Amino acid sequence: MNINREILRLALPSILANITVPLVGMVDIAVAGHLPAASAAALIGGLSVGTMLFELLYWNFAFLRTGTGGLTAQTFGRGDNTGGILKRALRIALIIGAVLVALQWAAVWLAFKVVVCSAEVQALATRYFHICIWAAPAVLSLFAFKGWFIGMQDSVRPMTADLLVNGVNIVLSVVLGFWTPLGFAGVAVATVIAHWTGFFYCWIAVRRRYRAALADRRPAAKTNFFALNRDLFIRSAGMVAVYIGFTVLSARQGDLMLAVSAILMKLLMLFSYFIDGFAYAGEALSGRAIGERNPEGLRRTVSRVFIWSAGVAGLFMLVYGVGGVPLFRLMTSDVAVVDAGRTFLPWLLLMPIVGTPVFTWDGIYTGATAGRDLRDSVLFSVLFFFGIWIMAGRLTCGLQPEAAIHVLMGAYFAHLLVRTLWLSLRYRPAVRKLI
Repeated sequence: MNINREILRLALPSILANITVPLVGMVDIAVAGHLPAASAAALIGGLSVGTMLFELLYWNFAFLRTGTGGLTAQTFGRGDNTGGILKRALRIALIIGAVLVALQWAAVWLAFKVVVCSAEVQALATRYFHICIWAAPAVLSLFAFKGWFIGMQDSVRPMTADLLVNGVNIVLSVVLGFWTPLGFAGVAVATVIAHWTGFFYCWIAVRRRYRAALADRRPAAKTNFFALNRDLFIRSAGMVAVYIGFTVLSARQGDLMLAVSAILMKLLMLFSYFIDGFAYAGEALSGRAIGERNPEGLRRTVSRVFIWSAGVAGLFMLVYGVGGVPLFRLMTSDVAVVDAGRTFLPWLLLMPIVGTPVFTWDGIYTGATAGRDLRDSVLFSVLFFFGIWIMAGRLTCGLQPEAAIHVLMGAYFAHLLVRTLWLSLRYRPAVRKLI
């Protein structure tokens, strides 16, 4: 097996699909930032907080993708029954999705006990949430579908699904936002339609291409499915805590700083969606190598995936260095938001340096189903994130809005660094030992 060819075969479709993910967020913010009904900062803030509420819900269930992907890759490598993993993951996804729809009012009430923002932003975010929540069963099912496809060494199906979902979302956000009376609500309606479109596409794709896997009646191999997903659930909750903490603390600095921080986070995530393509390749190939009991395949996978990821990091340092201001202007026409954002552009250059190793390790550890170390790395990083914020506030006796965003950016990168160090030190005892 040519390892570089396999990495590119798996990574490039994922990268192509992932490119459209931040584009959806950027288009949504651009639509909100150009609507005339209210101030751009309030609309962007409402969209940011509304999106944050879904991160609070959905990221907790990211194990439906990571756990399914790692277990499927190892099962595929052993030649065992993979269809049972998908069926089990889909059942869990649909049940959780239905519960989230039923509890939507309680979720909003609880969220705004924590989130502090202006009344206008809160009203917009609540309206957005009550529409988008109807996509919950589809969103969680897509997590399961995507993980299963990746574990099956198939990056084409998740790419097609993502392109379909995000393409429909982008087009409908613009059409419903600008050209119908829905306005801001049109962005949310577009999200619901897009995700259910993706759900039905994936179901049809599985039925047509993987009929044999679904029909496999062999007993499924015993796995640590629930123990793994417990650890991954805790890990996801920790990552949510950092992201929510970032947004909540930004919101306390006023609508202008909230809008700036929301755009900064979208631009930071732009890099992660590119690097995740190689992380997914690492996940699929490392899991397969472990299932095949192939130590040389695992070693080559890890080394080559890191080399390819480093190349992406270099490219993005150039993108952020040259295109920071134009990217901000693309997101909003509000001059005040763009001017305020200039001060924070140097932070973008740190993302490729600090983010590359942690995102790449995440893929390797996911393929190895090393959930405990993924969990522990995030838990320690959460302590660092909030510890830095608390310490900075005490040392300065309170932070001015601009200084507060700088501290939050520093804390965010510190938490990535902690995760990198933990996973690097734990590679041999946590992953290599599996072969």
